[in-house]
Amino acid sequence: MTQDPRPTARSDAAGSPGPGDTESEALDPSGPDPAEGGGGLFRSSAIMAVGTVASRLTGFVRTTVLIAALGTQALGDTFNTANTIPNIIYETLLGGILTAAHVPLLVRARQKSAKYGEEFEQRLFTLLLGALAVLTALAMAASPLLIRLYANGFSASQRHLGIVFLLFFLPQIFFYGFSAVAGASLNARSRFAAPMWAPVLNNVVVSAVGITFIVVTAGPVTPDSVSSGEVTLIALGTTAGVIAQALGLIPSLHRMGFRWRPRVDFQPGELRSLGGMAGWTLAFVVAQQLGLLVYTNIANSAGVRGLHEHVGYGVGLTPWANAYQFFQLPFAIVAVSVITALFPRMSRHAADGRLDRVSEDLSAGLRLSLIIIIPAAALLFGFAGEICVVFFAHGNTDVADAAMIARVLRVFAVGLIPFAALQILQRGFYAVADTRTPALVGFFTMAVSIALAVAGYLRLSTQHVVLGVAGAQGVSWLLGCVVTLALLRRRLGSLHGRDIVGPILKAAVASVAPLAVAIAAHELLVHRTAGGLLPSLITLLAGGLLGTALFVAVARVLRIEEITTVGHMVTAKLRR
Repeated sequence: MTQDPRPTARSDAAGSPGPGDTESEALDPSGPDPAEGGGGLFRSSAIMAVGTVASRLTGFVRTTVLIAALGTQALGDTFNTANTIPNIIYETLLGGILTAAHVPLLVRARQKSAKYGEEFEQRLFTLLLGALAVLTALAMAASPLLIRLYANGFSASQRHLGIVFLLFFLPQIFFYGFSAVAGASLNARSRFAAPMWAPVLNNVVVSAVGITFIVVTAGPVTPDSVSSGEVTLIALGTTAGVIAQALGLIPSLHRMGFRWRPRVDFQPGELRSLGGMAGWTLAFVVAQQLGLLVYTNIANSAGVRGLHEHVGYGVGLTPWANAYQFFQLPFAIVAVSVITALFPRMSRHAADGRLDRVSEDLSAGLRLSLIIIIPAAALLFGFAGEICVVFFAHGNTDVADAAMIARVLRVFAVGLIPFAALQILQRGFYAVADTRTPALVGFFTMAVSIALAVAGYLRLSTQHVVLGVAGAQGVSWLLGCVVTLALLRRRLGSLHGRDIVGPILKAAVASVAPLAVAIAAHELLVHRTAGGLLPSLITLLAGGLLGTALFVAVARVLRIEEITTVGHMVTAKLRR
């Protein structure tokens, strides 16, 4: 799989916490609030960011291997479509509910009493695992219909292969769900490290399988030429990675004292409280997945058109999916780490009726995230070409394939800032158990996005269709961010806008430096040497380091406090 559309972060550095380490440095529920100037938010976010970096780096290795093995055209599109469907089904029916409702419900239950909280958690665990098992079985029975739904333009051989892939991939639904349920239990106890590190197991397994596939195929393969043994190898190995990720969380659950004991003795009102939060969330996620259904079909249709027009490189789902994965990197490392650390705390404040503290936490999280996301977006935009050549111009892909992915990545990079801000702002509503407002906003923005994506498909050339899809998504994130911010101010009162706007504007000014470095480095080292792997790698490493250093220097001159704080934390860590 080349992307993971779930909103949660998954994510090795020497001396950093690994899957078996304790999370004793994680955000202490009784510790200082970030709004009060404590270091808890920075410390917890840093711990999770290390795990996320490890996950994403190994994920890039996995992606590079799979692209080299499967290419960006027919076989790659078939694999990615089938491997995305389990995520879509999981997110549509359970994933979004867990994201919005699980942690707040566990926090509220434990605030009543430790005994009641443990019993409620056992009941919820039992309910969700049972639902996942039923959902997985139903999806496997409907596999031919699912392929037709998401890949209507596939050829007969692609459709047949997609069904075979899907039968191997659909059990992932259960294990994705188990990972999310276990991760929520850990996060509700302020244990953040293990869920961030577990995906490394997934990436290692899939990378090994992909390398084996390259060795045994010894050349380009298509849906017509791939053997049944090769299909079994890549499909079974991919699902084995997801299983390894899920099983990797069990030791952390045991260390915190959790032992699952099936219980179905729900108390009066418990299912109603879950249903109340889940109903609107389910509607919201259905709308999101409807959009993904449209995007997937548009991208696959563009890929088929590209084959018929003999474009010569992939212009369909695979370029869009891989660009989306790289676009997610800064958000996963920074914003998801901050969100995960803040969300249990915000839920506790909301349960206590302290909306002012919810607002303060949200403001701190938004400020810290965007100050780092903004320069990251500039670097991603500037070095998109070099990134894609380094990671994708191998095996069954070439520089032309990489250039196509880079064009999509630049469009996504423009939308990174509103995307990250929207995800953080939505947690403000989830913390106060309001899933209705984000759902209504989501209906509006998704309608806009779908309309723009369809218009792009009808009006744009084949090579630009997936760029139009990425642009449509960016517009919807910006609209959602503006509307959600306005509604959240009504709900929580002041969001301390002055504290947010000043540092963000300074970060935007400082980000001009890395963008200028990227443009200059590309002109000097890549454009004049006709590109290639080595010039792109040198440009990416040297230009990236120089651009980052210049941003930090300008940020210190502009006195961006959060950058200074992060710098002190890194320095202290290196001195240990």
